[in-house]
Amino acid sequence: MRILTVIGTRPEAIKMAPVIAAVRKRTELEASVCITGQHREMLDQVLTQFGIKPDYDLAVMRPGQTLHDITQLVLGGVRDVITQCSADYVLVHGDTTTAMAAALAAFYSQVKVGHVEAGLRSFDMTQPWPEEFNRRTVDMVSDRLYAPTVAARDNLLREGRSDACIRVTGNTVIDALAQALTAIDAQPEISAAMAERFSFLDPARRLLLVTGHRRENHHGGLESVCRALDDLVQRANVEVVYPVHPNPNVQRTVRRVLGRTPNVFLVPPLDYFPFVWLMRRSHVILTDSGGIQEEAPHLGKPVLVLRNVTERPEAVAAGTVRLIGTRRQRILEETLRLLDDERAYGAMAACRNPYGDGTAALQIAADLASIAGGSIVRYGVAKVPGVARVAPRIELALGDSR
Repeated sequence: MRILTVIGTRPEAIKMAPVIAAVRKRTELEASVCITGQHREMLDQVLTQFGIKPDYDLAVMRPGQTLHDITQLVLGGVRDVITQCSADYVLVHGDTTTAMAAALAAFYSQVKVGHVEAGLRSFDMTQPWPEEFNRRTVDMVSDRLYAPTVAARDNLLREGRSDACIRVTGNTVIDALAQALTAIDAQPEISAAMAERFSFLDPARRLLLVTGHRRENHHGGLESVCRALDDLVQRANVEVVYPVHPNPNVQRTVRRVLGRTPNVFLVPPLDYFPFVWLMRRSHVILTDSGGIQEEAPHLGKPVLVLRNVTERPEAVAAGTVRLIGTRRQRILEETLRLLDDERAYGAMAACRNPYGDGTAALQIAADLASIAGGSIVRYGVAKVPGVARVAPRIELALGDSR
């Protein structure tokens, strides 16, 4: 069975790298990878880190591109790739414009769609925007829905999707994170290189790791976040590392407000391994990202989410993530609480990770192989270059609901 995986952004590449590796190990499956280049440099970093060599590159990125432009180029480009490789299944991930347009291209071509990270909902079409629409659209046209949690499955069931086409697998980002941590721990030279790269960090100060780029925060919210960070470094013994997204709207605001602030380090977007190293090194993470809400609980790091709603309520319910929005005073108060109150910090840091055990990619590949017709599905751990991770082999008979 011919599987075409389509990815376009850095988060997609991180979360789909273990899936691509697992699919490529299956003799029942023939794997191809198409990148759209929705994010060019940030995507290329991850492809190199995980050793992914794409078979097709649409190179859709253009200066000043709009969502209309991306959708049009991906829709037509993926249509042509589907024809060229005679795909039986198109795998997409999450809620990006690439995922939505690629799924639509497969649907129009009457090719089956598998959706990794299906079923997440904020129940607000404007937040995150346009991601909530994208994810719902992909779910509607998908034949196989790989939900990361039971709550995500329940969302799909309430929308009328059949339980027979849903598999609860955990989130593939935990697979990628576990592989990265193993590589960092197994190869001292990686940790040494990271320590040298971030030698400007002061061990006497607690590190706040920050990411912020969402479109809905461009008009006022991002500036409020930056003002709060400026307040924090004046009032607490902290330092900030902020990998700044290349979007010009983000760059202008962040550099205007924080460009000369002492103990705030604005750095370019990071490869995945350095970012994982920083997450582990951090004290608190402030972010409007989705994936970090899933990764940080695995590391025992409290996360303050710079959004008003989240499509990942499991981490909020578990207590490791707190929604705080973008108001300057609220950010200051919530961060200082974690810095000053050891009990409050400990309560968040000790919470359980609700996003799986790091075998999601293996389960997805096994399910696809079962569709391809194997009577017994066997799989081991897919390797990422530089990762010497070993896990028990798992055997699933057809019809096993695990």
